[in-house]
Amino acid sequence: MAMNMAGSSGGGRRGRRRPVMAEINVTPMVDVMLVLLIIFMVSAPLLTVGVPLDLPQTQAKSLDQDKNPLTLSVNLKGQVFLNETEIGLDDLVPKLKAITDARGGLDERIFVRGDKKVDYGTVMKVMGRLSQAGFRRVALVTEVDQG
Repeated sequence: MAMNMAGSSGGGRRGRRRPVMAEINVTPMVDVMLVLLIIFMVSAPLLTVGVPLDLPQTQAKSLDQDKNPLTLSVNLKGQVFLNETEIGLDDLVPKLKAITDARGGLDERIFVRGDKKVDYGTVMKVMGRLSQAGFRRVALVTEVDQG
């Protein structure tokens, strides 16, 4: 009789056992990836340049950006920034030459951002210093005209 009980309880469990599930549920992973994609798409334009300027507006098409663009900014007070670091006009040419030597040549494009209310002569001084440093590919940065 004991043998009969053991056989019935063990045999019943084996018959009701579910097969192993070999699939992975990827829906939560896809949801997380989409949220991260949206966060990076929104935050990426905000991380390009940290100097706040009121750029002039044009209807020109945008240029293809380099991997890590070299940006020169002139704010309303006439201060000059190389990427996000303030630099004096006298130190601009040697610093730019050192950067181009480190990056491998003068064929690189440099972006110039100037506040729309800054003095025209100040921007031209900066452009003259770029010419002294040997830059021939200078791009002026503007915003797209909404009108």
